[in-house]
Amino acid sequence: MSLGPYTSFIVTSYLLAAIVVLMLIAWIAVDYRRQKQRLRELDASGMTRRSGRSAADIR
Repeated sequence: MSLGPYTSFIVTSYLLAAIVVLMLIAWIAVDYRRQKQRLRELDASGMTRRSGRSAADIR
């Protein structure tokens, strides 16, 4: 398979795109872990979620 005179540009573009996608995946995974840890800390401190309350608790 010959890509012609633009081989280096095409390969570099694909590599950079792959690196960006991998960095985004890593960022999302790290943020997910941080959010889960923060929720555990809030639950441990006694903070309750609004969605966990019943209609009787709101009044």
